[in-house]
Amino acid sequence: MKTTSDFPSINERTPVGQMDGRAIKVLIVDDSMFVTKQISQILTSEGFDIVGTAADGAEGVEKYKELFPEVDLVTMDITMPRMDGVTALEKIVEFDKNANVIMVSALGKQDLVKKSLMLGAKNYIVKPLDRKKVLERVISAIK
Repeated sequence: MKTTSDFPSINERTPVGQMDGRAIKVLIVDDSMFVTKQISQILTSEGFDIVGTAADGAEGVEKYKELFPEVDLVTMDITMPRMDGVTALEKIVEFDKNANVIMVSALGKQDLVKKSLMLGAKNYIVKPLDRKKVLERVISAIK
C-alpha cells in the first residue's frame, strides 16, 4: 500500500516571492484595473504580498509614503492620468533613494523607459505581460 511519502509534493519549493521566510511586499501602481489584477495574480501565485494598489502616480507616491518602510517593490505604469509614472518614480526615489521600482510600459515607449532607468528604476516590464518575464524582472530587481 502506498503512503503519502511515496508521492512527492509539487509545492515543496519555497515561493519565489519570499526572503528570510517573509513575503516580499509589493505596491502596484497602474491606471488599468486589468493590468493591476494581472500583475497581482502573477505575483501572489509566487508568494508575494500585494500591500496596496494605486490608480495613478500621485496616489502611488502617497501610498508609498503611507506604507513606507513596508514596501519592498513597486511596479509603476509609465503612462497614467494626473501624474505619470516617470514623475512618480522621481518623487518616490527623492523620498527613498533605496526604493525598488520596476516600470511597466507599452511597446514604443523606449525613451521613457531609458529615462526611468536613469532616474533610478531597477528594471522594466513590457505590456502585454508575460508571466515568466514579469517574474524574471521582479526577481532581478529585489536581489
